[in-house]
Amino acid sequence: MSKVTSVRGRAVPVRGDDIDTDRIIPARYLKEITFSRMGDYPFYDERFTPDGAPKAHPFNDPRFAGAEVLLGNVNFGCGSSREHAPQALARWGHPAHPGIKAVVAESFAEIFAGNCVMLGVPAATASKADVAALQALAERAPETVFTLDLESLTMSGGGLTVAVAVPESRRRALLEGSWDSTGSLLANRAKVEALAAGLPYLNGFR
Repeated sequence: MSKVTSVRGRAVPVRGDDIDTDRIIPARYLKEITFSRMGDYPFYDERFTPDGAPKAHPFNDPRFAGAEVLLGNVNFGCGSSREHAPQALARWGHPAHPGIKAVVAESFAEIFAGNCVMLGVPAATASKADVAALQALAERAPETVFTLDLESLTMSGGGLTVAVAVPESRRRALLEGSWDSTGSLLANRAKVEALAAGLPYLNGFR
């Protein structure tokens, strides 16, 4: 199973309160039948004009290329419950890009935070002052490597350490790897096969 004890990487600050899932992933991209191309679309309408010309946005800023931690503000991920939003963030960029592996913000919409954890992406909260300090550091020194530690519940980098919070049930799921339902099934394959062998509707009702 896939245990997540910490996330280490550079950070991209996305400033603004109430950034909803419609902004994170425009609704027209929900028509795709898989998540495979979702990494092309995060914040698409804020990053590009209708004719495809790039606009000023942190996700277009070369200083933040390759960032693995997103720094947000209040009520990040509000709006609809679409799973596509964290999928788009986790898959952001080209194949060589690591994608967003953690989100730290002042607060989250609960469904968005839950959807993040289902992908193994921690969604951690910090105080307004601490988020402001993290964002300022990332903007001032984008080369800074941060570490989000789920065991000590801290975010540190560039000489700065702040306290973060993650609901205990989600923290345990990440630390123990139980967020990964596919991994759980594979780790318990023998039990699954034994149970399946005894189910009449899988065995011709013998």
